[in-house]
Amino acid sequence: MKTRITLMVAMMTIAISAAAMPYTEASKKALFLSDKMAYELNLSESQYEAAYEINLDYLLNIDEESDVLGFLWQIRNRDMKEVLADWQYDNYMASEWFCRPFSTSGDGWTLAIYDRYQEGQLLMDEPSTFVSYHGGHNQMEDSFYAGCQFDKPVSTMYLGQVE
Repeated sequence: MKTRITLMVAMMTIAISAAAMPYTEASKKALFLSDKMAYELNLSESQYEAAYEINLDYLLNIDEESDVLGFLWQIRNRDMKEVLADWQYDNYMASEWFCRPFSTSGDGWTLAIYDRYQEGQLLMDEPSTFVSYHGGHNQMEDSFYAGCQFDKPVSTMYLGQVE
């Protein structure tokens, strides 16, 4: 009985992994999205690294259209709330290209940030976690980032303007 359950879990994991976005593609998209978040939301280095991890976890687990704004999206927003200062989170939620990262384009889905920025051009250096983090922090009931200390800027710099 245990063998059957283990086999079924393994088969489901393989099926889900096969349908999800490949790691290389997800890491590039997460880097691009996080890079623009770092620029527009004035993220500190520690926030930038956490945002990259959160975005990568989200993109690696998107399997179907219902995932885009479903449970995975809620986990992403919960984690971002832990990482960002209140004013940053308010701006994040107000930005369609950050809060709702996917938009429909022709036959499928694309990152909404590509409507705002040309794909490929990075404004920041890669976060140090770009080469070492391979996903998995979004697997917990509580946020992995709860209780972590982040250098949260007090400036309300947003979209190149000071409020």
